[in-house]
Order: sequence, then C-alpha cells, then structure tokens
Amino acid sequence: MSDFLCIGHRGARGLEPENTLRSIRKALVLGADGVEIDVYAVKNQLVVIHDETLERTTNGSGRVEAQSFEYLRSLDAGKGEKIPTLREVLDTVDRRAFVNIELKGRQTAGLASGLIGEYVAAHAWKDADFLVSSFDLDELGKLKNSGIRLGTLFTEPPENYAGIAKYLGAYSVHIAVESANEDFITDAHRHGLKVFVYTVNSIDGIRRMRDIGADGVFTDYPDRMA
Repeated sequence: MSDFLCIGHRGARGLEPENTLRSIRKALVLGADGVEIDVYAVKNQLVVIHDETLERTTNGSGRVEAQSFEYLRSLDAGKGEKIPTLREVLDTVDRRAFVNIELKGRQTAGLASGLIGEYVAAHAWKDADFLVSSFDLDELGKLKNSGIRLGTLFTEPPENYAGIAKYLGAYSVHIAVESANEDFITDAHRHGLKVFVYTVNSIDGIRRMRDIGADGVFTDYPDRMA
C-alpha cells in the first residue's frame, strides 16, 4: 500500500490523546506516512490543538486564542501531556513522516510559512515534507505561490472545487469520507490533484477508499492500515 498513504489524524487519535506528542509518536511507531495536526496562533506561537475552546481536550477552559501561552502550556492535554507547539511536533517527527498542518485560526499562515522555511533552510527538511491545509481558504490563500504544498479542505467539495484549487496552486483536495466517490476522485485526478479522505477508521472503509482510487486517508487508527 506504499502508493496509498496513511495519515495519522491528530497523531493516532484513537489510541492516544489527540494532537499531543504522545499521539504523534504512536502514529510514527505504527508506520504512518504522514501526521496531521491542527494549529492556532497564540502570542506569535503556533500551538497544536483542534478546538477553538479548551474544554473537550484539556483540563482548561475558555477560547484558545484568548489565553496566554503560559496558561496553555500549564494544562493537561491528556495522560499528563502538554499542548505542544508546532516546533515541538516537527522536532518529534524529525522527517520520519510528512506533516500536514491544518490552519485553524487567524494569523496562522504566516507563522507556519516562517517555521517551514526555517526547517527547510536549517534542519534538512524538504518542501515535500510539509502539506498545509485549511477550511479557511482566505488564510490558505496567503500561502499562494509560497512553494509550500497546499491542500483545500472541504466537508463536501463545491462544484468549483477544481477552480479554487487551481487558483491556489493546490497540491491536493481533502474531503470527508461521506463525500468520497470514484467519480469525484477520477475528476480530481484529471485536474492533477491528489485526494485524501477523512476520517476513515474501519478496515473496510480504508480498503474501499483505496479501491476507488483515493491517494490516502486520514485515520485515527494508523495500525489498521496494515
């Protein structure tokens, strides 16, 4: 299945606390080709957490972007794990997989671009080690012509998805499993786009996505790709 990529969703979310270094290490041990994480900008730092509020995944409360960096770092994100920074994630991955950075909040594109540039220039990473995606096409558009691989993210792709992708110079389109079908995947490939499907957790579902031509899946259980 080397041509069909396993992307660990928030690390290995089904097995360890999501978006933590523990979860990412688990995905790597299980052989994930890539890891997907979510970032918000807080005081010029990119912190790795999915929700805009803290209650579901930590012992804190309130909006992520309204907190101090110090407060966020004091919280338990599960099993004693801290909310990591994107820099800590990259150091943990250490090029053993590619990193899909999903931009979740405002002012994330510029910070992500700067950090990617640093790791390419000074840490032997390559542009192909990164993929940046977002539902927020305005934020994603800030990275147009940056040389960074971009992924347009949709629950259900609009009719003009290919035009949007072309405008952004996107590498891939990421769609919900409920919207994935062979006709769409064939059309996306005709437009030169990779198709990655989220979130696919059953073995039968993973097989089906492979069989209809998807280029990979986001899964909470990277072990099930075996």
